[in-house]
Amino acid sequence: MVGVIILAAGASTRLGQPKQNLMYLGQTLLQRAVSAAAGIKEGTVLVVSGANSQAVLPQLESLPVHHVHNPEWATGMGSSIWTGVQELLNLAPTVSGVILMLCDQPFVSAEILQQLLQAQQHTGKGIVACAYQNTLGAPVLFTRPFFSELKQLQGQDGAKKLLKQHAEEVAAVPFELGAIDIDTPQEFAALQHREPKV
Repeated sequence: MVGVIILAAGASTRLGQPKQNLMYLGQTLLQRAVSAAAGIKEGTVLVVSGANSQAVLPQLESLPVHHVHNPEWATGMGSSIWTGVQELLNLAPTVSGVILMLCDQPFVSAEILQQLLQAQQHTGKGIVACAYQNTLGAPVLFTRPFFSELKQLQGQDGAKKLLKQHAEEVAAVPFELGAIDIDTPQEFAALQHREPKV
């Protein structure tokens, strides 16, 4: 079984409001992320909240998702990753891998997440990342042997650090729309004018 951790703890300072609550095609960005994650059958879905927990949590009440609050969110993404991995292990001690997702990539779908799982099974690699704009990034799948390193991330360190350290263990899944994330009002305005086809 593979778990999915949705990282939703940031303060959205450049946006000026919680990005988790932005509406796109009838759902908030966080709800879209949860819907995609829930498409992995028999998986455990966990949301890590932080800065805007009180504003974000109400939309999770009716969704098939677990939640953990990261009190150290201000120190950076590393703390949210290890908080999520530890909570996932509490919820599902035998989990064989984890997919790390961001809450602000509106075009992530269950299909993309399934492609990560399929690529891992096909290649046998321990890490499978999405490829876009000449880089590798989220969503990214880590198999269990990498959990200890995920739990050691600190400060602004994100999972990309491990992609570089273990390049020989990384497989890639093309996902050009993964380059679209929402950090500023301008990016959100551009999203609203995109065709909803993915």
